[in-house]
Amino acid sequence: MKKFLIVGLGNIGPDYAETRHNIGFKVLDRLASRSGISFSSARLADKAELRVKGRSLILIKPTTFMNLSGKALRYWMEEAKIPVENILVIVDDVALPFAHLRLKMKGSDGGHNGLKSIQQLLGHSNYPRLRVGIGGDFPKGAQVQYVLGNWTDEESKQLEKLTEHCADAIVSFCLAGPVNTMNAYNGAVT
Repeated sequence: MKKFLIVGLGNIGPDYAETRHNIGFKVLDRLASRSGISFSSARLADKAELRVKGRSLILIKPTTFMNLSGKALRYWMEEAKIPVENILVIVDDVALPFAHLRLKMKGSDGGHNGLKSIQQLLGHSNYPRLRVGIGGDFPKGAQVQYVLGNWTDEESKQLEKLTEHCADAIVSFCLAGPVNTMNAYNGAVT
């Protein structure tokens, strides 16, 4: 059975639950809830497993805090013997407009501490990531407050549709492959 490791980035605890930085957790929560599965505490992460058409998806939400996300990814990648091309990291991105998606097979960390940690522990940046646009409407020097800030009322109204679309993109990545998924999902969520 082909295995995939789906890593939603975020920070643990109620203080962070509704922040923009936690979109990775929110997306995996959506995928798990619509699939009727739940997360349980595991080593370095909350973990759930999902089977879709002959594929095994291991979903993890690292419990290491964002800056050490790479520790959880590397542990579960090695533990489950998953090749790097079958990993998908779900990450917030201030460079993309709110509710825009961009699946990439490699790239820079873009200043994102979670991606920096992953790149450092893998030793390269050639791993798939689904970048979820959270917008960048903040004054110079206020990025940390913005990403750790809560969603606006207007954004909150669109989160269900956004996370549902991201969950569809994850399933597509595992079943149809990266190129088909990029063609179908990169761009604005409509």
